[in-house]
Amino acid sequence: MSLKSINPTKTKTWSKLKDHFNDIKDIHIHDHFISESDRSKQFSICLDNFHFDFSKNKITSKTISLFNELLNEIDLKSSIEKYFKGDEINSTEVRPVLHTALRANDDEKLILQGEDIMFQIKNAKEKIQLFSESIISGDHKGFSGKKILDIVNIGIGGSDLGPSMVVESLSHYKTRLNTHFISNVDGDYLNQILDQVNPETTLFIIVSKTFTTIETLTNANTVKDWFLKSACEADISRHFIAVSSNSDKAVDFGISLENIFPMWDWVGGRYSLWSSVGISISLSVGYEKFNELLEGARKMDNHFRNSTYPENIPVIMACLSIWYNNFFEYQTHAIIPYSENLKSFGKYLQQASMESNGKHTDRSGDLIEYQSGEIIWGQTGTNAQHSFFQLFHQGTKIIPSDFIGFCESIMGNKNHHDILMSNFFAQTKALMLGTRGENIDSNHRVFKGNRPTNTILIDKLTPSSLGSLISMYEHKIFTQGVIWNVISFDQFGVELGKKIAKNILKDLEDRDFSDHDSSTKNLLNKYSSTD
Repeated sequence: MSLKSINPTKTKTWSKLKDHFNDIKDIHIHDHFISESDRSKQFSICLDNFHFDFSKNKITSKTISLFNELLNEIDLKSSIEKYFKGDEINSTEVRPVLHTALRANDDEKLILQGEDIMFQIKNAKEKIQLFSESIISGDHKGFSGKKILDIVNIGIGGSDLGPSMVVESLSHYKTRLNTHFISNVDGDYLNQILDQVNPETTLFIIVSKTFTTIETLTNANTVKDWFLKSACEADISRHFIAVSSNSDKAVDFGISLENIFPMWDWVGGRYSLWSSVGISISLSVGYEKFNELLEGARKMDNHFRNSTYPENIPVIMACLSIWYNNFFEYQTHAIIPYSENLKSFGKYLQQASMESNGKHTDRSGDLIEYQSGEIIWGQTGTNAQHSFFQLFHQGTKIIPSDFIGFCESIMGNKNHHDILMSNFFAQTKALMLGTRGENIDSNHRVFKGNRPTNTILIDKLTPSSLGSLISMYEHKIFTQGVIWNVISFDQFGVELGKKIAKNILKDLEDRDFSDHDSSTKNLLNKYSSTD
């Protein structure tokens, strides 16, 4: 059963929100703190080792109350249950969306088309564990009898962004293995990676649901040719594994059937790091830590599914984004983690959010007349402070932001961490307060403040807390999609460019550019003249 189709702008509560917006839009955030002594407590949510402070926003208790009313009016609760129970909420592709099942308790049951998929998931996890342990321990040897030292993951999109982000984020927890990622069909970069590894001691993971993705297969075949300069065809089975639903093509490539890990239609690519796609994570940090990542995500799943809306972190985050995107018309949102380990987290969320909710069609198939989706970007603090924070503080554009910080460093260097976190706390205060109350002799030195931020303060960056953090944003994105009345789980927007690229590749082979506009034709002529 698909989700209900309700245009949010036609609801009764939307009109109330518009009136409320007009009432409070000009109130400075700091003025709310002056009039509400308990504002920080009123607009904070604690969950295990997470503290979410959303008090530095352009809201009042009435804002939250009205969004609570809106969520009831569009029946978010039923949408959440359909999401978790496996209804076909990806209605354009007639599929359920069940990445949450990948991190559910093993003893749970979830029947899909008459089969308990938890049995499939449990088997896949056991297979990941056994394989990871055989590689990490050194029991699995390469063709020359040497232990595997390097892992190279070959995928693109969700088959790369999630695993690579997690491996980078948890680098302090790594095993003895070095993990590399090849995604872009950029031969220069591919050769750069191959220069760093030895065919005798490298394991390659080819991640492609269909085993036909042109970028992934082009890279995989180039790597295979490189490998065969040192080995023979029979050795491929010891150095190549696949994560795919197309076993036949993987076997044709030379991969042993026992080394093919499953992918399922009910897991979208950008939500797939929790599945067999995450085998590179398990190899990088060990299966125990991979399982802790899943457990952390499950905690946030339970919080999202069971908490009331005003006490629900992903729901509040989604409502705030709707508030700024659709009422204040602030169209971008920045992610600022104060941890260099999370330097790719914003890039990961770009895909998770913009591929999910960058839609112009509602769930009834009609074109929408309101803004959906938000532009996600960002960088780690304190680097960001010395980059684009000038625009944050004094630019004419207002950019709502999430600041993510940790109470404890991983390595225990308190001096560095105190300096880092003093900047973390100072920036959200400065963005909110500005230079109000100070005597400033020049407009060049004036900071208006009134810039909204969320503060996400977490005890420590661990596999578990990272799992919760990723899951938190997944559910925020889901809630946004429900409110905007879009289908968050298809991605037809990536297809047109790929189709044209395929045609252009043929045109380059044929040296015939007559079927293109003058700009593209001239560019192709210029490109081909360098051959």
